Amino acid sequence: MVRLRLRREGKKKHPIYKVVAADMRSPRNGRFIEAVGHYDPHAIPAKILVKEDRVEYWLKKGAQPSDTVRSLLRRTGFWLRWTLIRQGKDETVVKAVTERWQMQQVDRPKRESDRRARRAERKKKKPKNAEKKEAAATPEQPAPPAA
Repeated sequence: MVRLRLRREGKKKHPIYKVVAADMRSPRNGRFIEAVGHYDPHAIPAKILVKEDRVEYWLKKGAQPSDTVRSLLRRTGFWLRWTLIRQGKDETVVKAVTERWQMQQVDRPKRESDRRARRAERKKKKPKNAEKKEAAATPEQPAPPAA
């Protein structure tokens, strides 16, 4: 069975991966049939280049992507398009859905930075609330009666 998986290359402590179609019995960096992409996790943002026509060819032939390659294909938007095509959706529907997905991806860095800022604000507020709750939980002692 053919699998789409990563093949490690690059320097020590600085891996760069090739996305390859390989027999599942061959070792990670062993023989492969065809290189269909490239992945550099150290680039900011991570650089993913995929020959979509060749990936589609191998998927149609029955190749199974590894979990990591599937997640990379999701990040490029290819997996969404492939899923819609497999479901038998019309080309206009596929195009509309992928365009909407691409528009959402443009806003993604802004949404992530906003989310981080909201989390940081919540962390700052949390200790103050915790002190108020502790003060409310311990009842004040009544003053001694005047004699």
